[in-house]
Amino acid sequence: MMNNLNINGFHLPYNPHLVVRAKELRKNMTSAERKLWYGYLKNFKFRVLRQRPINHFIVDFYCSTLQLVIEIDGDSHFTDEAQDYDKERTHILEGYGLKVIRFTNSQVLNEFDSVCEKIQSLIPPHSP
Repeated sequence: MMNNLNINGFHLPYNPHLVVRAKELRKNMTSAERKLWYGYLKNFKFRVLRQRPINHFIVDFYCSTLQLVIEIDGDSHFTDEAQDYDKERTHILEGYGLKVIRFTNSQVLNEFDSVCEKIQSLIPPHSP
């Protein structure tokens, strides 16, 4: 059963069956997710949700105001199969009008300032 999640009049498909798994992922963030959350996104200008179910996916971070999904890719994302899955997943999410940006664990852990600058650059100049 799918429910619609209404945020700012914007409806995204929401799968309530993923809630338990999303909570587990929130409790067990990777070191890169933890660094980005506590070092930047937790106090971001706009509300950001961690491990947010959208459709039949759980995205790492979601900002409804910017309609932005931020994904942090660990080593498991570098196989051909995983890359194909990520492309399809991105395509589906973009079909909802979302912007999807991806960073590797290494980028977050070793190039933190440039990752934050990239996210910051996605805020429109005349945002509320």
